[in-house]
Amino acid sequence: MAIEVANSISAKSNLVLEAGTGVGKTFAYLVPALLSGKQVVISTGSKNLQDQLFVKDLPTILSMLDIHQRVALLKGRNNYLCQLRLDNTMADAARYQADYLDDLLKINQWASLTSDGDLGKLTTVSENSIVLNDVMSTKESCKGKKCDFYDACFTRKARVKAIEAKVIVVNHHLFFADRLLKDTGFAELLPDPDVVIFDEAHLLPDTCINYFGDNISTREIDRQLSALISIHKEEVRDSIQIEQLSYRCLSLLEQWQQGLIEQQIDNYRHVLANKKLAGLGWQLIEELNALQTVLSAHVGRFESLDEALEKLDRLNGRLVSFFECNDPNSAYSVDIGLNQLMLRVAPINIAKQCEALFEPSTSWVFTSATLQVNRELSHFTREMGIASAKQVILDSPFDYPNQAILCVPRYLGKRNASMPDASSAMSQSYYIQQFVDVCVQAINAAKGRTFILFTSHHMLNLTAQLLATKVRYPLLVQGQGSKQNLLNKYRQLGNAVLLGTSSFWEGIDVKGKLLSCVIIDKLPFVSPDNTLYKARAANIEQQQQDPFSHISLPQAVIALKQGVGRLIRDEKDCGVLILCDNRIVNREYGAAFLQSLPPMYRTRELDVALDFLKAIN
Repeated sequence: MAIEVANSISAKSNLVLEAGTGVGKTFAYLVPALLSGKQVVISTGSKNLQDQLFVKDLPTILSMLDIHQRVALLKGRNNYLCQLRLDNTMADAARYQADYLDDLLKINQWASLTSDGDLGKLTTVSENSIVLNDVMSTKESCKGKKCDFYDACFTRKARVKAIEAKVIVVNHHLFFADRLLKDTGFAELLPDPDVVIFDEAHLLPDTCINYFGDNISTREIDRQLSALISIHKEEVRDSIQIEQLSYRCLSLLEQWQQGLIEQQIDNYRHVLANKKLAGLGWQLIEELNALQTVLSAHVGRFESLDEALEKLDRLNGRLVSFFECNDPNSAYSVDIGLNQLMLRVAPINIAKQCEALFEPSTSWVFTSATLQVNRELSHFTREMGIASAKQVILDSPFDYPNQAILCVPRYLGKRNASMPDASSAMSQSYYIQQFVDVCVQAINAAKGRTFILFTSHHMLNLTAQLLATKVRYPLLVQGQGSKQNLLNKYRQLGNAVLLGTSSFWEGIDVKGKLLSCVIIDKLPFVSPDNTLYKARAANIEQQQQDPFSHISLPQAVIALKQGVGRLIRDEKDCGVLILCDNRIVNREYGAAFLQSLPPMYRTRELDVALDFLKAIN
């Protein structure tokens, strides 16, 4: 792998390389990249890997090679604590509820101890805490040199370090946010790097879809209008129209949002056929335009008002573009969240945009343990617009037939004649009981030390409730704390069971007997009702091709490989993977999954897997 990366850098060519777990991907691309002496950007798919690369792997390689190069870790702005926002939030502490205040005080205490303000290192507060949204650094809240905390600013300090570096470690979201949105200041640091290496490259298609499109939250609109009301009350008191129009917009926004929630509309093109909802949307635009006109009459009076007008203008333009739904090559969807809607515009095909992004003056290296489907990399290269890149597959050196067992329990999901409908509530309840029974047996055989990975939060929550009364080992459930905090507890306890959804399927490294069993509830197919999937499927059908084989199956294969990859992490690991989905053996497409997975010993007998787990002890 190191030779392939070195050749790619030397020839300024592109390389797509899958290397199985255990090959040593990080060292294999770091060595030739550092020896080249060129400017290198290394982009990772997760913050965990980004931290590991910077804190552990890079210093090790630099020391071994006796190379002295400045390296920097750079994360997106919202990964850093904003001291100004924290200070403002603390000033209003008296009006917060107890749970919010508890988290706020923990963050305030941590702020006095941290050296870099990286919120990813904050372990005392759940990653889902709403307080984080109020204290993280944002472009909108940044006052630059006018800020009282400018000299101490964590975001500014991180960028200063990056300016002086030869090697910068970023993540995919930061890389594309900067390249496409020019939103982070990163392009000013390395406008034209010699080498860009993407680790965990299987995540790039989804990242690109996100950044080539647009996301607008109704909370973002609400926040902007509320800010204008505050500006009027505090500064521009001689123009009551600002406050009146802002309240009118907020009222229309609430009516429109409520209508979408009640109708459960996920594809915005369907709104066009609903005269009431479509009318409310355009009425909101009219009022926002009127508000802009009023604000324009006060340009130059107050800096805060000028900034608010600029933000409102950008936001309104994005909303108009969304409401018009004019791009036939994009999917327009609505995600219903907690007290907000997320409006998404996603391109159906990103190949052409990616092709233009990956300029030929740079060497582009794409690597991951999960890129191939059925022993081919063409699905990835076609989707990313890099069909001319050299393609290499390097298998893992692990002895999978002896180190691991893949078990698909034989009778799981088998129903009585009285339950003919697989989707019925009775049938689903029966499956859940069977699934939990398998989990209990595996957990006891492994003496804890188990990951249970789910394709839905609903199934996770049901299983967690049932397992709580059936196993004596500690249960760690996603949402109970930050991801890192849960993993730290898992390692410390030594006999725990961790339940998680998509974020725990990848980027996690637990070696040895600490993780002996991985249980997966279902093959991770995207929902056929997903708006983007339906739009991409229609596009594929127009080309006389099958959406399932071109979209659903490859995505599910890669996702499953990520989950499976949690089990065997080095040459001494042993473990059992239990997949509770019979489709992998009784459907024709199951062969694509099996041929893409490591060559583990396979069995349908749960007892065989349980005996293997007991022997590991």
